Amino acid sequence: MLQNYLKIALRNLLRNKVYSFINIAGLAVGMAVAMLIGLWIYDEVSANKHHKNYETLYQVKMHQTFDGHRGTQDALPFPIGVELKTKYPDFKGVAMCDWGSKSSLVLGTKKLLKEGHFLGEDGVDMFSLNILKGDKNPLHDPYSIVLTDETAKAFFGDENPIGKVLKFDNKTDVKVTAVVAKQPHNSTLKFDFLLPWQLQVSIYPWMKNQDTEWGNNSYQTFVQLRPEANEANVNAKVKELVRSHFKDDKLMFNTIKPEIFIHPMAKWRLYSEFENGVNTGGFIKYVRLFGILGLLVLVIACINFMNLSTARSEKRAKEVGIRKAVGSVREQLIGQFLSESLMISFFAFLFALVLVSLSLPFFNTLTEKEMSLQLNNPLFWTIMIAFTILTGLLAGSYPAFYLSAFNPVRVLKGNLHVGRGSSLPRKVLVVVQFACSVILMIGTIIIYQQVSHGKDRPVGFTTKGLISISWTEDIDKHHEAIRNELVSSGAATSITKSNSEPTQIWSNNRGWEWKGSQPNDKGVIFSTIATSYDYVKTMGIKMIAGRDFSEEFASDSLGVILNESAVKRMGLDKKGIANAIGETLKWGNSPNLKVIGVIPDMQMESPFRKINPLTIVFNKTWVNKLVVRLNPSMSASDAINKIKPIIEKYNPGFPFDYQFADEQYAKKFNYEELVGNLAAIVALLAIFISCLGLFGLASFMAEQRTKEIGVRKVLGASVLNLWQLLSKDFVMLVLIACGIAMPIAYYAMNEWLKDYEYKINIGLGVFVLVIVVAVLITLLTVSYQAIKAAIANPVKSLRTE
Repeated sequence: MLQNYLKIALRNLLRNKVYSFINIAGLAVGMAVAMLIGLWIYDEVSANKHHKNYETLYQVKMHQTFDGHRGTQDALPFPIGVELKTKYPDFKGVAMCDWGSKSSLVLGTKKLLKEGHFLGEDGVDMFSLNILKGDKNPLHDPYSIVLTDETAKAFFGDENPIGKVLKFDNKTDVKVTAVVAKQPHNSTLKFDFLLPWQLQVSIYPWMKNQDTEWGNNSYQTFVQLRPEANEANVNAKVKELVRSHFKDDKLMFNTIKPEIFIHPMAKWRLYSEFENGVNTGGFIKYVRLFGILGLLVLVIACINFMNLSTARSEKRAKEVGIRKAVGSVREQLIGQFLSESLMISFFAFLFALVLVSLSLPFFNTLTEKEMSLQLNNPLFWTIMIAFTILTGLLAGSYPAFYLSAFNPVRVLKGNLHVGRGSSLPRKVLVVVQFACSVILMIGTIIIYQQVSHGKDRPVGFTTKGLISISWTEDIDKHHEAIRNELVSSGAATSITKSNSEPTQIWSNNRGWEWKGSQPNDKGVIFSTIATSYDYVKTMGIKMIAGRDFSEEFASDSLGVILNESAVKRMGLDKKGIANAIGETLKWGNSPNLKVIGVIPDMQMESPFRKINPLTIVFNKTWVNKLVVRLNPSMSASDAINKIKPIIEKYNPGFPFDYQFADEQYAKKFNYEELVGNLAAIVALLAIFISCLGLFGLASFMAEQRTKEIGVRKVLGASVLNLWQLLSKDFVMLVLIACGIAMPIAYYAMNEWLKDYEYKINIGLGVFVLVIVVAVLITLLTVSYQAIKAAIANPVKSLRTE
């Protein structure tokens, strides 16, 4: 019986090649999209699951209240690690960790910049690092280094690296104690090398007194719970840990109220956002969004199959009647039609595998991932087979039950009339199909408008022609010589120092006092940039009032520059922004600082968020970056070629490495552009699938109305009249779909935009544009079949049966 089903199914596919191709191609594209999105979702939800201690690993976080807002941060004080480990037996392991940075590793003449972390000794076991060679406790020696297999090969090739010595940051010799497997791309802790946490204290002077400094929140902390420990109980125990060290500080204790808690590894990737101390989700919203998009595209593809199958029901009506007359029961007919659907689904699956294989490299580039089809994984095939069967059953269910319900007597007597009632389900499905496509189109346009809105927001400084170079002790020693040579070479017009990238802020501080400030105002957080002379000039900032730090004024070492938001927050703008010049500020235990300049608000963090108050202070030693303004009269490549030998001459222990500020700024839009690009691709494919369905239905309609068209043409109907007759029904369905889709899309995108403080207003123009595009696409799709039928010879049309 099954063999017979398959033979008949194959014959029907071959007999109707155009419809078979449309069905298979539509389903294949839909399944390919669903598979790609499924792989992307799997990659996101499986982040960090390679760790053996996935269920018991946590990151320590802290809530604090600043200026009436409860914020949540990962940065914690240095001594918290020792206290958690020695005073709380619920923790099996505790590991402090820095934020990671590119550092120089040198072996002989080979110099490489690699990403590394300082990590606590317990971290190796906690993160279940796969040690391929060397010591099982490799971070115990304070002058050791752990390399990934990739980094070890880059330095030593196939030679055993254990016991070999590398020079770290041109400061310290470190011995290779272990080689570990490189972490997967979707791991939170990614690195090329690891160094012992305690090594920092030996090589960095500012770390000497950190073990008693509870007010400097600069480090990450990870913990592993014992099996018997409970997350809620542990949170209750550690909640007041930091606060207990500020009993004499009323501001910290009563106003800022630092509160410690642990955040499980299972939520690090997808549930990382907090609002007023409450976890509000995070990247999970994008996972859900694209899960819905993938399902929509698959549903659209299934609707195609249903529409084309039911539309051609008259062609199969006599077959159904004869089968029923000779004894076939409805269940057998359902089995027959479902087997055809499953065969189409199987062919579509094979086609989809080819499409996914061809598009996966591009998709990986777009999403910055390293996904694969995992064809050797039995779980993949189990899911795919189940997926194919489910798709086949879903796509073929309605046609199967619809066709099998035909009355055999009426069919064989020729009394089966397919009228308005029979076409209604097809019309409903077309409306649903295009409504989904229109929602995707509207969503894509709004996402791109929001991204463009962020890009059009004034940056406040000139990113083009601005580069940053990592600061080192050698650069510090020869700063004046470097500055003079860079300017005299013609490659640079000005140079300054900074404690952060030009497009980022790495420090936020409280403790500021100003004229009229209240005691609680000392708890207000101000973003802080530490710099030296020519900062405003080098950054290309147009000052509102005052001036830049200058060597001509010795008093500038006690100067401060504010942005507009800082002036307003301090209430120094009551008589105008310029009135802030000359005001005296106090910061912690520092001497009084004098406001020498006011600059516009600069976009140095998220372009979609409110700009924080900013203080720019003069400090020659608190430096992380050398910022260089390239000569605009020289090409960037020529300027870099002149800068490189100068930096290498004075900084021989490091490879020359630099970052363009405009490229760094562009990365701030990565997530939004990723969402927009994926949505655009999904929308285009959804429209393509919908158009395939419309093309098939238009072809069937033209075939069904062949005699009517012939009669109308004989009676004088023009090609334009016939084109309008055959097109208007489809245009009307698409307009209904637009009417249904627009309020849904408006609501969905309005909810999406709520996450942004700086956002667009959804205008009517988006909806008008989408309606026009949808109608044009519909007309283009159905016009071929409509015009073909309209220009056909009416004599041939009237002879058809």
